[in-house]
Amino acid sequence: MTKKIVVLVTCGSTKEARKIARALVEHRIAACVNILASPVQSVYRWKGSVESAKEFLLIIKTTKARFPQLKAEVGRLHRYEVPEIIVLPIATGSAAYLKWISESVASVAKDHRSGSE
Repeated sequence: MTKKIVVLVTCGSTKEARKIARALVEHRIAACVNILASPVQSVYRWKGSVESAKEFLLIIKTTKARFPQLKAEVGRLHRYEVPEIIVLPIATGSAAYLKWISESVASVAKDHRSGSE
């Protein structure tokens, strides 16, 4: 098991998703955030009723150490009263990619990556 995690967050709009993604990467809280531009259809119970909504999913790559900051920043920027913030552990992966995640969220990081995700 690594000390890296994937965090799932749903947003009510692409504008909100982009705002959160950019803030997380700019503040070195996340190494990378994928935004699923096609909405997902969510069905959920909220305040006693079954609701349905189109949402935009963020797939966030970071470290366990950065999770408290990530949770606080998402809570600050998100418009939902109770935003979805779910953590999935990264059991293993490309050694170079896992190293890049750590470097990207460090206080001073060197960009060893080229190309896009």
